[in-house]
Amino acid sequence: MDNAGSDLLAEFPLVLTSAVAWGDQDAMQHVNNVVYFRWCESARIAYFGRIGLSDRRGGEHVGPILASIKCDFRRQLNFPDTIRVGARISRIGRSSLTMLHAVASLAQNALVAEAESTMVVFDYHSGKPHPVPDDMRKAIETLERRTFEA
Repeated sequence: MDNAGSDLLAEFPLVLTSAVAWGDQDAMQHVNNVVYFRWCESARIAYFGRIGLSDRRGGEHVGPILASIKCDFRRQLNFPDTIRVGARISRIGRSSLTMLHAVASLAQNALVAEAESTMVVFDYHSGKPHPVPDDMRKAIETLERRTFEA
């Protein structure tokens, strides 16, 4: 696999690669903004899978729920291209996590978007926030290869 764009995402422990599809473009013939949010979602879900979060859902009713997301678009992106999207946790709060995303174009060898999302650890039975479980924090710290202040 080509390493173009790898240095742009070196600080991200999870990186997904995806082809830009013709249908990702809008009437202005560049990738529509909603597509970036889908790419971030895919990276977020893959990240949670990597830390074993999808395995937790069996008997527990506690897990992350997306509270907010924003995206800064840096450059236009067009078909054909391949993107790499990185995901990493930048902050762990009492009951929330902040995740950063970066989308890199291989054709441009440049970042085309940067996003930030906030997830709340949520008790789906009570409908209320729940403290970040210790095992989730440890799994994130292992993947990120660093510790977060409590």
